[in-house]
Amino acid sequence: MSAKPNKITILGAGNVGATIAYTLALSGFCSEIVLVDINKNKAMGEAKDIMQGTPFCGPVRIHDGDYPDTEGSDIVVVTVGSARKPGQSRIDLAQGNVNIARMVVPQVVRYAPEAVYVVVSNPVDIITYATIKYSGLPASQVIGTGTLLDSSRLRTKLAIHVGLSPQNVHAYVLGEHGDSSMIPWSLTNIAGMPMENYCTHICRNHNACGKTDLAHIESDMRTAGADVISLKGATYYAIAMSTNHLCKAILGDSNSILAVSSLMDGQYGMHDVCLSVPAVVGAHGLVRTITPPLTKQEEEQLLHSADVLKKTIASLTF
Repeated sequence: MSAKPNKITILGAGNVGATIAYTLALSGFCSEIVLVDINKNKAMGEAKDIMQGTPFCGPVRIHDGDYPDTEGSDIVVVTVGSARKPGQSRIDLAQGNVNIARMVVPQVVRYAPEAVYVVVSNPVDIITYATIKYSGLPASQVIGTGTLLDSSRLRTKLAIHVGLSPQNVHAYVLGEHGDSSMIPWSLTNIAGMPMENYCTHICRNHNACGKTDLAHIESDMRTAGADVISLKGATYYAIAMSTNHLCKAILGDSNSILAVSSLMDGQYGMHDVCLSVPAVVGAHGLVRTITPPLTKQEEEQLLHSADVLKKTIASLTF
C-alpha cells in the first residue's frame, strides 16, 4: 500500500460510478479520485462537476484519466459494464459484463497491482469471481459489495418495523446478491439481544407480529432494487453509500465485519465461488471471513445460493 492511502480510482463514470465519486468527495477521507471511462467526455464532465463543489467539503482532487493514471491507487472501484434494466435480472447481465472485465481488469492491474479492488458491477458475485481470475491478484485483494446493500435494506426495514434507529438493528443477508440470497435470522439482534428475545419481551408489536410480518420484510428486501429501477430507471444512491462505507473501512484499516462477496475456500464447505459471508475488512482487503454457526435450514439455504452461482459460472465463458 502507498504511504498515503487515500487515492481511489473508479472504473466507469455512469450513474453508479459518478455517484460513488460524489459520495466519496462529500465524505472527506479521500484526497484523490480518478474517473476512468471509455467515454472520456463523460468522465471529464462528471469529474469537473464534482470538483467545482469541493470548496464546500474536505480537500480532494477529482479528475478523469486513463489506465496509467490509476498508478498508486489504494482502491480501484469497478463499476464498468451495463446496468440492470427494468425487468432484467442481475444474472442476465453476466456474460457481457464478464467480457468487459476481461478487457479492463488486466490493464488496470499493470499500474495498480497493490490496490484493493472493490467490485460493484452486476452480477457482482460473478464479476468478483472474474476479477480475481483476470487480475492474477491474491483473492484477498478483491472484494465485491455483495450483500452489503441487501443487509442495509434489511436493517432499514426491520428498524422501521420496531421503531428504532437502523444503527441499533444488526442483521445480515448472505449468499448471492440476487434471488437466492438468504437471511440468517438466528444471527439477527436488536438492541444487543437476539431478535427473538427482543420481539417476545420488548417489541411493541409482539402480540400482533409473527412470521407473516417477517416474510413481508424479507420480500420487500428482495424486491427493493427492482422497485427502484421500475420507478426511476436505475439504482445508484444506496449502492454508492454502501461502497463509500466499504472504502472507508479499507482506508481506515478498521477491521470492520461486513457482508461482502469474496472467494470461498472451504467456508461452510463451499469452494471456488464468490458470495457474501461476514468478513473482516482492513487496509489490504479481506483479512478473514467469519463463519458463525447457522441453523441447519440456514446452512442449506446458503449452500443452495452457492450452487445457483456455480451453475451460472459453469454456463459462462471465462
